[in-house]
Amino acid sequence: MESLVVTVFGDHYRGRRVLVTGHTGFKGAWLTEWLLALGAEVTGLALPPPTQPALFDQLGLARRIAHHEGDVGELAPVRRVIAEAAPEFIFHLAAQPLVRRSYAEPVATYRANVMGTVHLLEAARLAGRPCTIVCITTDKAYENREWLHGYREEDPMGGHDPYSSSKGAAELAISAYRRSYFSSPSSLIRVASARAGNVIGGGDWAADRIVPDSIRSLLAGQPIAVRNALSTRPWQHVLEPLSGYLSLGAQLAAAARSGEADRLGRLHGAFNFGPALASNRPVGELVTEILRHWPGQWEDRRDQGAVHEASLLNLATDKAHHLLAWRPVWDFATTIGHTVRWYRDQKADPARAAELTQAQIRAYTEHALALGLCWTR
Repeated sequence: MESLVVTVFGDHYRGRRVLVTGHTGFKGAWLTEWLLALGAEVTGLALPPPTQPALFDQLGLARRIAHHEGDVGELAPVRRVIAEAAPEFIFHLAAQPLVRRSYAEPVATYRANVMGTVHLLEAARLAGRPCTIVCITTDKAYENREWLHGYREEDPMGGHDPYSSSKGAAELAISAYRRSYFSSPSSLIRVASARAGNVIGGGDWAADRIVPDSIRSLLAGQPIAVRNALSTRPWQHVLEPLSGYLSLGAQLAAAARSGEADRLGRLHGAFNFGPALASNRPVGELVTEILRHWPGQWEDRRDQGAVHEASLLNLATDKAHHLLAWRPVWDFATTIGHTVRWYRDQKADPARAAELTQAQIRAYTEHALALGLCWTR
């Protein structure tokens, strides 16, 4: 596995010390697995795995990295881990990531998403070491006006619900820290943020997400309950935004090392990582595609009294294309196929989770290589 993928991203991660916050979550576990394949020395800081089962446990990551349990809602554990790990890269994913849960737990959501981000940036500032930081937020950070066109990085932050607005507030904090402390060309710390759409893939076991909810229903032999069949989302495989995060981190670090002040200035900021326009599909189409790979049924369970969730949302990714030469690799059908295949193969042999995850990283990388994407060099 390792020999096939270590040369990508300009080999910037081989032998480098990398901190991933939120590594016990779905996206964090995938990112940690990929960083290990890239030859990085990975440290993780997060709360215990949020689900049972959890991809973090299925991959056996606790024994393969420097694993720390701690709450980014407190400054002390973040400072302690950064002091111990002395990371050269930080990918900040720790968050309360669920819209519906944020309605029930607004204070905890703001604490994790806003103050967790502030604590991460403050700890890095106080450490005073050279570091490249990529903070992960979400496409829901935008003030959603239900536009047909995609949101661009300069559009205003907002958010109807506590989750979305907490991520918009986190973006404002990231921008303020960057301009207040890290904007000088001589700064030791480089900071960018990344906003991705609806991420799916094998190993997501969260509640109130359509793909894991669908898989649980199929495993139980029950119809899939669909709350918002007409709501459109930018569906993308988890490896798509992760390739964007890794590209952004590598190129920020490269610009800093080479002293390219102009390029470094352009990379300091926010980036959207979304799928091709054709992957913006209604939830009903997503579930129908899932059932092509795992036969079953779905039922319309719309609830007129349900909490508000956006019905239309997509991202413009021109900035990532032009500045990072990044673009998505897998189309909608391929994304769903790989996602369902992971769950079906893991169900057949639960011990194969790490093998299946590594195989999909390899397949994604090989597809990107065939497309000639710059991050594969």
